[in-house]
Amino acid sequence: MIRPFLAVFIAVVGLFFWTASPTAPAAQKCGSPATAIHQIQGSGSHSPLAGQTVSIEGIVTYTSGHRDGFNGFYLQQADTETDNDPTTSEALFVYTRRKTSPGQRLRLTGVVKEFHDLTELVNVSQLTVCGREPVPKPIDITLPWPQPPESLENMRVSFGTPLTVIEHHNLARYGELTLASEDQIMPTEYLTPGVHAVQQKLRNLEHRVLLDDGKSTLNPTPVPWLELGENNTVRAGDQVAGLIGILDYRFGQWRVQPDRKPGLSRPAPRPDAPQKTAVDVVRIMALNLQNYFNGDGENGGFPTPRGAKNPNAHNHQLRRLTTAISLATPDIVAVTELENDGYGPQSSLVQLTRALGPAWRFIKTPGRDGTDAIRTALLFRNDRVRPEGRALRLNKDIYQHRGRPPLAQTFTPMAGGKSFRVVVPHLKSKSCRNAHGPDSDQRDGQGCFSAYRTHEAQAITRWLADLSTTENLAGTLITGDLNSYAQETPVDTFRRAGFTSLVHHAHPCRPGDCRYHSYRYRGEKGSLDYALANQALMAHVVSAYIWNINADEPRALDYQSAPDREGPWRASDHNPVITDFRL
Repeated sequence: MIRPFLAVFIAVVGLFFWTASPTAPAAQKCGSPATAIHQIQGSGSHSPLAGQTVSIEGIVTYTSGHRDGFNGFYLQQADTETDNDPTTSEALFVYTRRKTSPGQRLRLTGVVKEFHDLTELVNVSQLTVCGREPVPKPIDITLPWPQPPESLENMRVSFGTPLTVIEHHNLARYGELTLASEDQIMPTEYLTPGVHAVQQKLRNLEHRVLLDDGKSTLNPTPVPWLELGENNTVRAGDQVAGLIGILDYRFGQWRVQPDRKPGLSRPAPRPDAPQKTAVDVVRIMALNLQNYFNGDGENGGFPTPRGAKNPNAHNHQLRRLTTAISLATPDIVAVTELENDGYGPQSSLVQLTRALGPAWRFIKTPGRDGTDAIRTALLFRNDRVRPEGRALRLNKDIYQHRGRPPLAQTFTPMAGGKSFRVVVPHLKSKSCRNAHGPDSDQRDGQGCFSAYRTHEAQAITRWLADLSTTENLAGTLITGDLNSYAQETPVDTFRRAGFTSLVHHAHPCRPGDCRYHSYRYRGEKGSLDYALANQALMAHVVSAYIWNINADEPRALDYQSAPDREGPWRASDHNPVITDFRL
């Protein structure tokens, strides 16, 4: 009888020592001493306990174990168990396929790991449900960040003031919207006094947060957040209110995994097309077509090198472009990113002109239209204006062997009045491919090929200075895509040559108020497209306007991705510039 008793005694003692052993903390019961989560997080950017096995207790705030989720859940210390140190987070991500639900109090053991700068618990060896408790209250925060977001990693947070949608480029691909306290301006669009453009860009990047869809898959279906907004879309400039959820860090970005659907509102409706003020006004519209290619011109030849991937996408693109142009009621359209395929009956230019209606014609230029796959072009209504003299292309200087040479044509209103010259440029892009020497990024905020664009601008101004003028010529308008923001050297080159940006003249940017922009790139807005008038033409300007139909619309709704829709929305990735003149 003694041996069985001793065996049981020895087994119980052994179990006691095994439970107390630091190498086997998983057997501890709910309520036993545990490692506090704020000790795991620490006050630095990485956990001081990385690689160690720990036992913790906390409350599940958000689960991401669903299909396409992150295979885990977020665990936060109860409000009564925090260290009241604002530099340490009270939560972490637990990487496991075990099922949990918000409000469960859990005790678990695992290994602390830094996974791409996210502190998490992995290799969970035991998980015990200790009961249910209220989830911790969210921490109220604002943007710009009042404290380093690292101190709130994986915790419940609440943004008390509405945030502004500044970017939706990855909406369809990753289910993300980028938010900030207000719309962010491209630093070289408006130079903040005393702040270098690169510093301002860093500030913009630092004070953002992503609204995430909680999924780890590409191309989520349906696309999240689209159903929140008016007309089944969300635009940049819309506001998100009541955002509560987990402050997460993944793929190099701080993001919120909302635990409830936030509210989305639109401070201003989608803009209507600007109306002409009088019948004697001549309207000129500049529009980047976002690579309008028509295949072989007979519903074949797709995918095209730069444009539509299939006939349906091309038809959507053509309909949206013609809708946008028709609603704007221009008399002349200056286009960029048009396929450089000549003037034959199956060419992109002829097809676009034909689709606009019987009153429309195009300008045919002599000689080469450049070596690029795309070119500039002019279309016009022959019942409103008539071309005077021959069209000109700048095929010398920097444009002698490469690039997209600008086009110039003089017009006269059919109703009478002075003639005017329209010049359509498309300067080199900011892409850094093949950039070297002075064309590489100079760390001044202007991107690559700023020197090349400046040389293009200088060549254009010299060319125009040499062109003959007549007494009846009211002046010259340069309108098109300069691939340069308002305070960059190419635009300054035109400014020094006597040309004024009409939109910026009428609506100058001010801090917090940069109303008109033609392009949005990585959450910052500015103007790449311009209407530049020389001094002689300034007296004839009636109005200048950027019609915001494209840049603020999500890429998820472009002609490549979305079914065809009514209206002009997302006909391109650039907004058109519209100028009115009385001649």
